[in-house]
Amino acid sequence: MDSMYEILMGLPLFKGVSREKISEIVEKAKFHFLKYLEGESLVAAHEACTHIKFIISGSVRLSISNYNERFKVSQTLHAPNVIAPDFLFGKAPFYPCAGVAVEPTGILQISKNDYMQILNNDEVFLFNFLNVLSMNAQKAVDGILAITSGNLEERIAFWIVALTQRGGTDITLACKQRDLYSLFGVQRTSLINTLESMKSRQLLDYTNNEIHFYSRDKLLELLNATAD
Repeated sequence: MDSMYEILMGLPLFKGVSREKISEIVEKAKFHFLKYLEGESLVAAHEACTHIKFIISGSVRLSISNYNERFKVSQTLHAPNVIAPDFLFGKAPFYPCAGVAVEPTGILQISKNDYMQILNNDEVFLFNFLNVLSMNAQKAVDGILAITSGNLEERIAFWIVALTQRGGTDITLACKQRDLYSLFGVQRTSLINTLESMKSRQLLDYTNNEIHFYSRDKLLELLNATAD
């Protein structure tokens, strides 16, 4: 039970839960531990979100794209983490992203019904989950507003932050430059000048078809500095 407790306590939605409560939950809820080999698919885009999936070992590459895949944002999530928790409920409970194991990876999977019982029986679990939902909702609002009103650096940063999760690493945006400056409604020279400025400050690197962001936290720092 000690190793089980340590694994669960490392998960973001289990923070602050007592050992006694975790013991009680393990006895009542059905926990499914799944193993995936490198390259195996864990989740498909638009797949029904019937379970909450925690990464307890290894790492997962998540990719989200528009319908014709002209824009695709990818990130790597490492253990301990949870995959797209804000899509478990709501009008459209479907995964927005595809997920593939980067290395041998362990997943703890809990059905929606069992997770609902956990949320109903413990305020700490409920608070953790509501906090994640609230942060993601607020992040999305900020991102939409930035697309229309912020400077180009802010708009790019907000867009990437809104489409990735906390803890995401190796973030890339795959798209052609002409599609990107059309999306943001700017001239090509403005886009290139902005990318060059961000590159000089070690925020990103880019080619004609892809932008690699060095750190999601650095994008958040940029946004926080702008808000001050």
